[in-house]
Amino acid sequence: MHDRMSQSGERSPTLVADDLFRREGARLVASLAAHLGTHRLQLAEDVVQEALVRALQTWPYRGIPENPAAWLTQAAKNLALDALRREQNWQRKEAQITAEQERWLTRDEPSDEHVLTDDTLRMLFVCFHPQLSIEAQLALALRTVCGLSPAEIGAAFLTSEAAIAKRLVRARQLIRDLRLPFAVPDASELQQRLDGVLTALYLLFNEGYKASSGDRLIREELCHEAMRLTRLLAEHPMTSQPATNALLALICLNAARLRARVNLAGEIVRLHHQDRSQWDARLIQEGILALGAASSGEIISSYHLEAGIAACHCLAPDEASTDWTRILSLYDQLLLLKPTPIVAMNRCVALARVRGASEALEALESIPNRHSLEAQHLYHAIRASFIAKLGHPAEARAAYQRAADLAQCDAEREFLQSQAGAAIGPGDDA
Repeated sequence: MHDRMSQSGERSPTLVADDLFRREGARLVASLAAHLGTHRLQLAEDVVQEALVRALQTWPYRGIPENPAAWLTQAAKNLALDALRREQNWQRKEAQITAEQERWLTRDEPSDEHVLTDDTLRMLFVCFHPQLSIEAQLALALRTVCGLSPAEIGAAFLTSEAAIAKRLVRARQLIRDLRLPFAVPDASELQQRLDGVLTALYLLFNEGYKASSGDRLIREELCHEAMRLTRLLAEHPMTSQPATNALLALICLNAARLRARVNLAGEIVRLHHQDRSQWDARLIQEGILALGAASSGEIISSYHLEAGIAACHCLAPDEASTDWTRILSLYDQLLLLKPTPIVAMNRCVALARVRGASEALEALESIPNRHSLEAQHLYHAIRASFIAKLGHPAEARAAYQRAADLAQCDAEREFLQSQAGAAIGPGDDA
């Protein structure tokens, strides 16, 4: 083995391993769980973590393998088999272990068109077993299958990391006790579980689109995985439903703008300053086609409405042409369908563009259950932008600083600190 060279120079083994784990870790856990059984889900997670540790220990000295993903996969499989051998009465399981090794080497994917063959998708459906609470289902899916940390999951649900950790412990214990099958449910249960799977993919994309913590605003690997899995669902006869296509449209239309959202220095670029020639025309086209496919049903989901909002941005040739009246109307419908503080807060951005900052500020400060937003940096950033537009720079600066203090993502914190210095609005990303 030897260290591989990229066009830009030598790659750090530690960075390669870390990037690989972010991209492949959750998928590898799902693959191992498919072989080991869901009652060994914790084992699957443990051996993948141990495989990463071994990569970090050996690659700096022996060099990066030519196929790092294959190396990590094989290391995790070997560790899993070693763990099976250590189980009580392992001698009686030797035939099973040998068979497992053969199955991993010769595994064929099912040919039935009504079977989901992707291990990650199958594991997602396992996570949404009806015997788990809704909160446990989502926490387990986002942690085990999507690879988000308890802190990141907590940010998505406006709750604490400790609360998420407790949900995960209970969910894993129940899966182990019930020995839930690693299988997609039959048609009678599919719709019930599909809704949860779509929610998990929506939250996964959101974390990638605007990271809740860390040194990067955008985590492209999360966006791409959410897009990949949603495409698979949209293409499959069992799961190609209006809500699935609407979510695919939403993801594609928002992903189309990823490259323009930060500059080469990793700094945030506000919507009206973005170079629209950098927007991905292919993804915009795919998103519009998916939104058309989503219109075949009679039920309008929140994904339909959010995709419509994203389409208004993507189809406007320039910022001045954006149809903010249409966006506000879509937010009004979304708020009726999904009356959450987050939706109400985002609606205020569109309200400011249509009816002015004064009415928007009043609406923002009148949101029911607003206390859940006051610990969120975006609430204070949006409030600061309205106050700045109303001509109160000192108050706006204080609100921006409060937002910067709460921000966990380095890029957002730096951006908000710069806004505090200038007392200018944070932009119009609705």
